[in-house]
Amino acid sequence: MGNFKTFEELECWKASRILRNFVKDEILSLLPKDERFELCSQIKRSARSVGNNIAEGFGRFNFQENIQFCRMARGSLNETLDHMIIAKDEGYITSEKLNNYRELHNRTLKILNGYIKYLKDAKQGKYQ
Repeated sequence: MGNFKTFEELECWKASRILRNFVKDEILSLLPKDERFELCSQIKRSARSVGNNIAEGFGRFNFQENIQFCRMARGSLNETLDHMIIAKDEGYITSEKLNNYRELHNRTLKILNGYIKYLKDAKQGKYQ
């Protein structure tokens, strides 16, 4: 699949890593202790899942399976956005933090959608 030797070279994975680290460094510490096993855990898992699914799909060496895992990554990306909206609605984070997250979300989504398109085209032999 292309000239990539590892998932770490993928721009969508790099973007997901930036997003995950933003969540870890800028959001999780703002949540109250009583949300540690609820919202905090859910945000952490869904943010991690974006990159996890990109990496797992890359390791499948099959276009269709890779596409499916990227779709799951896209779902996790949107799940994390929903959790962030909940955190804002509950008063745990500011509008500014949510908007900063949205910027990372939208950038990651755009790159991920481009990678999915590339995989679909490659599956159809457009790059041979």
